[in-house]
Amino acid sequence: SPSVPLALSVCLNSALSAPLNVTIRELEANTAIVTWEILEGDPVIGFAITQQKKDVRMLRYIQEVNTTTRSCALWDLEEDTEYIVHVQSVSMGGSSPPSDPVSFRTPRESEKLASTVPDQVDREEMEQAVQLRVGELIIIVVVLVMWAGVILLFCRQYDIIKDNEPNNNKDKAKTSSECSTPEHPQGGLLRSNL
Repeated sequence: SPSVPLALSVCLNSALSAPLNVTIRELEANTAIVTWEILEGDPVIGFAITQQKKDVRMLRYIQEVNTTTRSCALWDLEEDTEYIVHVQSVSMGGSSPPSDPVSFRTPRESEKLASTVPDQVDREEMEQAVQLRVGELIIIVVVLVMWAGVILLFCRQYDIIKDNEPNNNKDKAKTSSECSTPEHPQGGLLRSNL
């Protein structure tokens, strides 16, 4: 009778498929995130991850049950080191076969800093460029509004000057003719008397 539960367990284990599309994301010098997928219908209740440094026998085993998550954070990694990861699905009957091995190398801290610094500089340059463009647009709008005001003011003043100009000429003509007419006869009379 002890062989029956063992056979049942083996049967359940073989029914559970290994995780698919195991991928490493957000890789940094000391951390990484493993993601994977499972076949629909598999009675998965958790996962188990085996993490190993390449060419080193020491393993880290991470297991979590009662979860539907399809990702796990790897922490406390060493920079510039190659790792190998396997993922297994966990069911009530046990674990699936391990996934295909996935290897990755953590970057150096200096490489990570070098890759983030240009991003920060690019963002700062973009923000400064946007601020400069906004400032330039404001200046252009202000100058255009001032020029429009100057043109309108000039047109109004020109209309006022234009309206007043003929009247001034007529008045000047009248006053000059009125003043000159009495002088000529008097001058003529005086000269004739002399």
